Amino acid sequence: MAASASATISNPFKCGFFSSQGFSGSTRSLHWRKNEKRNVGKAYRGVITAKIEHKPPPYPLDALEPHMSRETFEYHWGKHHRAYVDNLNKQIVGTELDTKPLEEIILATYNKGDLLPPFNNAAQVWNHEFFWESMKPGGGGEPPKELLELIKRDFGSFEAFVSEFKASAATQFGSGWAWLVYKANRLDVENATNPRPSDEDKKLVVVKSPNAVNPLVWDYSPLLTIDVWEHAYYLDFQNRRPDYITTFMEKLVSWEAVSSRLEAAKARAAEREREEERKKAEIERDDAAGLEPVEVFLESDVDE
Repeated sequence: MAASASATISNPFKCGFFSSQGFSGSTRSLHWRKNEKRNVGKAYRGVITAKIEHKPPPYPLDALEPHMSRETFEYHWGKHHRAYVDNLNKQIVGTELDTKPLEEIILATYNKGDLLPPFNNAAQVWNHEFFWESMKPGGGGEPPKELLELIKRDFGSFEAFVSEFKASAATQFGSGWAWLVYKANRLDVENATNPRPSDEDKKLVVVKSPNAVNPLVWDYSPLLTIDVWEHAYYLDFQNRRPDYITTFMEKLVSWEAVSSRLEAAKARAAEREREEERKKAEIERDDAAGLEPVEVFLESDVDE
């Protein structure tokens, strides 16, 4: 085990940002062509070089002590996270997913809850990268002003948000995650069932998810998460999940990371709106001009 993880990442929040339109087509069309030869990276004596990386946290492994111990990181990041990465690379090699970004693998394999084989490992790799980046040494406290005002608008007060987030994490039965997300979609997610269809667009909401599931499959923009799988806290807190959650909120949360993710989420939502308006304007212009769809027939290469 390395003595410490890298202190910086070129873009430490990039795992939280993606376009839900990055994957197109039916997940049913995926084919698991395991025997197909592909260039999947250099191999040495038959060992496949991982395409999905085991990324380190953006701080040394002992940087969050005494609130989260080095020993916890050595097991959680060093063993559990690594196993998800290794298993995912084994699952996708030789398939049409082996060149896809991690977010696209997640979207393609969630399949409205009818999970395809790589989903759990792919989602857990993403979830853990996002979780490490949700914390920092000397974290906790109150968010920056702009984020704090938005939290007060959508939850009534910062204290009400903290209470809801902690309750969500504490009541997630078994293994899973609790999330603060920015919801700005149009409730027409093709790949999953939206869990909060009655909420207004463009607001912060708290959701929880079982096992490896994350809000990407609901077309939400994750801003903050806490891992409530038992291996995330047992070495430091044994079975005292509520104490772990309280420590996370009061001592570990990186509100700077949450604010940066929120700005990116709002920018993506604005870009999507501009694209929708552009398409709407094109349709209206075509209708005004009386244009009708034109059928195009291609000459067949097969003799009749």
